[in-house]
Amino acid sequence: MGQTTGPQANSGQPRDRSLWRYLWAWALGAVVALWLLLAGLAYSTGYHEAEEISDGLLVSAAKLLLSQPLDQPPSEALKPPLSAPGAPKPPVAHPAALPAALSQHPPNAYAPEFHVVVWQDERLVWDSHGVHAQLPPRLALGHQTLSLTLQGVSQDWRVYVAESAGSVPLRRVAVFLDPARRDALAADISEHILLPALVFLPLVALMLASAIRRGLLPLQRLSGKIAALDVDAGQTLVPQQPYRELGVTVQAINALVLRLQAQIGRERRFAADVAHELRTPLTALVLQARRARNGGGPAEQAQALQAVEQGALRAGRILSQLLDLARAQSLTGDQSEPVDLCALARRVVSEHAALAHELGQDIALEAPESLVLPGQATLLELALRNLVDNALRHNPEGTYVEVRVARDGAGQVTLSVSDDGGDLSAVRTSGSDTAPDTGTSSNTGLGIGLTLVERIAQSQGAQLVRDGGAAPFGKRFALVWPATSVL
Repeated sequence: MGQTTGPQANSGQPRDRSLWRYLWAWALGAVVALWLLLAGLAYSTGYHEAEEISDGLLVSAAKLLLSQPLDQPPSEALKPPLSAPGAPKPPVAHPAALPAALSQHPPNAYAPEFHVVVWQDERLVWDSHGVHAQLPPRLALGHQTLSLTLQGVSQDWRVYVAESAGSVPLRRVAVFLDPARRDALAADISEHILLPALVFLPLVALMLASAIRRGLLPLQRLSGKIAALDVDAGQTLVPQQPYRELGVTVQAINALVLRLQAQIGRERRFAADVAHELRTPLTALVLQARRARNGGGPAEQAQALQAVEQGALRAGRILSQLLDLARAQSLTGDQSEPVDLCALARRVVSEHAALAHELGQDIALEAPESLVLPGQATLLELALRNLVDNALRHNPEGTYVEVRVARDGAGQVTLSVSDDGGDLSAVRTSGSDTAPDTGTSSNTGLGIGLTLVERIAQSQGAQLVRDGGAAPFGKRFALVWPATSVL
C-alpha cells in the first residue's frame, strides 16, 4: 500500500509555532488585562466621584431651601404671584432645555430631579412628591439611605436631611435623589475614561506586533549565522554579541559545537583506527595466502594456512568488537539498576581463566565481598571483558593480570585491570600510526576495544584512566566512579 501524504499524514506531528505570534499574544494579553484592570479602577473611581457629586448636590439643594425667607413656607414662595382682575396674564414658563453639552449625556445624570419634604416647627409645609407618609417620625440629620415606594416601585433613595440652626421658626428639610441617577453618572464618567483606551487598543496591538517583529530581527540574523556554520571545518560563532541574552545563547551554541567537533574528531580517529585494524589482518591474509599458493613444500604451506587461520580469527575479533560497540551505543538509554561490581568481576575472571591458561598467563581477582553502584550490568560486563581480553591477548606469555575492585578513602570506586607485560608506551591506542604486520603479531583490535570501554565509561558516569599502576605492574586501565555514585 502507498504512503498517505498531505495534511492527514502530519496530523500526529506538532504544528510549527511562531515565536513572534507567541510573544505578540502574550503582550496583547497583558495589554488587555491592564485594560480590564483600568476598567475596574475607572468604574470604581467614577462611582466614588459620582457619589460625592450627588451628595454635594443634595447638600446644595438643602442649603438653598433653608435660605428661603421664613415669612412664608417654600411651597408658597415658589408659587407664581397672583395677577389683578383684568390684568394681562404672565407668560407661561416652560422648562428650559438642557445645554447641548449636557444633552449628550444620560438623562438626569448631570441635572437630576430632587424630591423635597419641608417641615417648619415640626409641621409639614411641603411634600413635592407625596413621600411624607412613608418617612419615619424623626429623620436623623445628614446623609442616609431610605427605602421608598413610588408609583408601585420600591427602591432605595439617597437622602440628605438638614435644619436651620438658631432660627425661629425651626425649619427642617429632606432632599431625596434616585440612586439610579448616581449610577448613570458613574457609568458616564467611566465610559469617558475607557473609550479612548478602547479605541487605541487596535493601534497598540499593531505597534506591539511591529516592535516584537523588529525585536526578533537579531535572533533571525543569529539563526542565519548558525545555519551557515560549518561544524566540520571547526567554525564557531563570534562570542561578542550586541545583546547579552544572545551572548549567553551563543556561548551555549559554541559549547555544543565544540562538543560536536570533538565527537566528529573521535569518530574520524575511530574510523581510521578501524580501517587500520582491519587492514592489518587482511593484508596478512593476502600475504599468507600467496605464500601457501607459492610454497615449496607441505610444511611451508601448512604454516601459511595456519597464519591465514589466525588472521581470520583476529579479523573476526575486530568485527565482534565493532558489534559490541554498536550494541553499547544502542543500550546507553536504558534505565540504570544496582550493579554488584564484585560479583560481576568474579564472573568475568572465571570465564577468562581457561583463555589465560591456554596463553600461558596468570589472572587473579582482588575484590571485597560486595560493592554496589547504579549502572547497567550488561555494559559494565562488556567493558570489563574487553579490558581483560586485551590484557590477555596483547601481552607475552607469563604475564600476570590482576582484576581489582576497590574503594579508596575519598569514596571513589575503581574497577581496574593491571598487568606486568610492559608499560603504556607499548600500547597502541586509537589514532596512532603503525605499519601493518605480516600476520605473526597478535596486537590487533586494542584501539577499538579501548574506544568501546571509553564510551561505556562515559555512559555509566565513570572515567577511563590509563596509567602505569603500582609495582610490579607496568600498565593499568581503570574505570573510576566519583564518591557520590556509590549506593
